Amino acid sequence: MTVVRVAALQMRSGQEVARNAADFEAQVREAAGRGAAYVQSPEMTGALMRDKQALKASLKPQDEDVIARTAARLAAELGIVVHVGSTAIARPDGKVANRAFVFGPDGALLATYDKIHMFDVDLDNGESWRESATYEPGVASTVVELPFGRLGLAVCYDVRFPQLFRAQALAGAQVLTMPAAFTRQTGEAHWHVLQRARAIENGAFVISAAQGGRHDDGRETYGHSLVVDPWGRVLAEADHDEPAVVVADIDLAAVAEARGRIPNLKNAREFRVEHVTATQGAAAGAAP
Repeated sequence: MTVVRVAALQMRSGQEVARNAADFEAQVREAAGRGAAYVQSPEMTGALMRDKQALKASLKPQDEDVIARTAARLAAELGIVVHVGSTAIARPDGKVANRAFVFGPDGALLATYDKIHMFDVDLDNGESWRESATYEPGVASTVVELPFGRLGLAVCYDVRFPQLFRAQALAGAQVLTMPAAFTRQTGEAHWHVLQRARAIENGAFVISAAQGGRHDDGRETYGHSLVVDPWGRVLAEADHDEPAVVVADIDLAAVAEARGRIPNLKNAREFRVEHVTATQGAAAGAAP
């Protein structure tokens, strides 16, 4: 069977981990009740808080984290794959990871992924973000084998680095994931085109659960959780920033079909970049 029902959870995580865990559980149960065999939550499911000291005080190591434990329990109870888009985890070395988890239908941990690309930017509306001041970036991409296919893991700002997803597609990923907490400003400008581009250029499904709305710490996130097919068509979307459960049926056969129609993964060639100055061009007898 190549058709599977998937779900993306749109959340508005606050600063209270227990409340966020309860919201997460309710949405996972709703998704499973609607037939989803795979459920993805957004980046920072456990908590969104700007205060670094408060964040670090709330952290637990991986095996004690309430979101990870809740996800494992629900995966086993409901017999589904639960993908925590990410949550903050205390590393053994005292640093913090922005970490994704994937639990199988028996509740076993199948894979983790630490966000590689840090959102260190100054936006023109006055927002300034320095994720690298809090989080230790990951160093490895992850593709995980699931009962229905191969899934590539990424988080939020990773979406702007297409080489990550190309490497996953070449490693056999049929579904790419970009759970996020996109700012409203960048989301309004780039969210849809980036998601659709990653799907089109890799001939893969994209599933992206998102945070949405105004959060306890004052930030605003864009929402618009969605599922995109390998031809770049949006199959399902929460076209707002309110909490929601987005469900879609995806047919993995469409991946091979799209890659057969546009075989760019096979057609790619190695090349070099040559820098030519105007003076060099003229000296070489460049055409007018």
